[in-house]
Amino acid sequence: MIKTRFAPSPTGNLHIGGARTALFNYLYAKHTGGVFVLRIEDTDIERSKEEYTKDILEGLNWLGMYWDEGPHFQKERMDIYRQHAHRLLNEGKAYKCYCSTETLEEKRKAALREGRKPNYDRTCRDLTEDRKDQPFVIRFKSPVNGEVSFEDRIRGRITFKCEELDDLVILRTDNTPTYNFTVVVDDALMGITSIIRGDDHINNTPRQILIYEALNYETPEFAHVPLIHGKDKSRLSKRHGATSLLEYRNDGFLPEALMNYLARLGWAHGDQEVFSREDLIEKFDLGKVGKSPSIFDMDKLLWLNGHYLKTMPEGDIAARLEPFIENRGIKVTDKNKLIPVVINLRDRAKTLREMAEMAAFFFTDDFPYDENAKNKFLTVSTKPILERFLNEFTSVSSFDENEQRKLFETMAQDGGKKLVEVIQPVRVALCGRTVSPGIFEVVSILGRDSVVKRIKKAIASIA
Repeated sequence: MIKTRFAPSPTGNLHIGGARTALFNYLYAKHTGGVFVLRIEDTDIERSKEEYTKDILEGLNWLGMYWDEGPHFQKERMDIYRQHAHRLLNEGKAYKCYCSTETLEEKRKAALREGRKPNYDRTCRDLTEDRKDQPFVIRFKSPVNGEVSFEDRIRGRITFKCEELDDLVILRTDNTPTYNFTVVVDDALMGITSIIRGDDHINNTPRQILIYEALNYETPEFAHVPLIHGKDKSRLSKRHGATSLLEYRNDGFLPEALMNYLARLGWAHGDQEVFSREDLIEKFDLGKVGKSPSIFDMDKLLWLNGHYLKTMPEGDIAARLEPFIENRGIKVTDKNKLIPVVINLRDRAKTLREMAEMAAFFFTDDFPYDENAKNKFLTVSTKPILERFLNEFTSVSSFDENEQRKLFETMAQDGGKKLVEVIQPVRVALCGRTVSPGIFEVVSILGRDSVVKRIKKAIASIA
């Protein structure tokens, strides 16, 4: 059975790159009928924060990547790592290193001066005496010659020469384990069969394979995914967009759209662009992940999000829109307006936040007028138009579009004006601006009482 894992460190928010890695692990597990594990790698006590753990869990849940096992927390497993480190020590596969920080720094500088790699020179590797009164780290005994090779599911065969690898520290002087050691112990004990991660981890892989072998644990398969770049071809960073996945939620993106977009960052299924979660699970193939970095394109994400706004059930969009309207300080007292509003705005908006901004005037009579719109359309010369509209609107028998159109056309004809010259003052009175959904839809959604109230307010605002 395939078993994958997502193992973030809570030293920062869950960002786009991490979410894409989690998604590929999730999809591969689900596609194969396997298990998706969540592990929080929080051994860095100083930098790990509870707020980041919460951000990671909330982000995964929002995106819809529900884990089958976990979350496991490494800080609760320290004794397991120490036992494994001392097991290697007792078996002669690791050794105590007594070199001080100052000594190591001197060795590093000397190596650089001589043009050598600043790897540890294995001074303590063959020591036989036990210096009980001295602090020490435990180092792993890497082979000094030979090669480490593995078949990467994305990149093919990758080989490292052992002479390029140093004797890495697996347990520090304060008795805390290091990343390359804990990750092997955890993946082995949790039965992880497939490790899918960013290609910035490729150089860690030979060290980890050697530790698997030293511990007599089965080595999993590896798949290293190219990193995501911005449009300027540099590695994706804060300056390219949101720093947290949840910022996309707060900006009004739909999780379905973002999941779809993330899956297409580096993976393809023919020319298909739009995928439901079920589509992705059915069609995801690790072998079709590309070898080149993906480019994050906000315009494409906005297009895709707009597509979902247009095609998802309006009732679903309406329920998600409501909190965005209320975040603007407007209480949605008449929920019956939500679906008609969505139907009228879904072709115009790219995000829920944008839709909420467009929709706000529907839910409160207390809104400001755009200054330019007011100066042009709420004037002494347009006041008679508003007054006549108010007078005749109250006697309109229905909100049928033909009935409304007849009213506006009659007013225009009687006043010797173009239809738009009659509609725009009414639009500004009802919406506060010159651009809105069709005036007939606006009137129908607002209802008689609100329309009358707003026209009276506009008339009163004209000096």
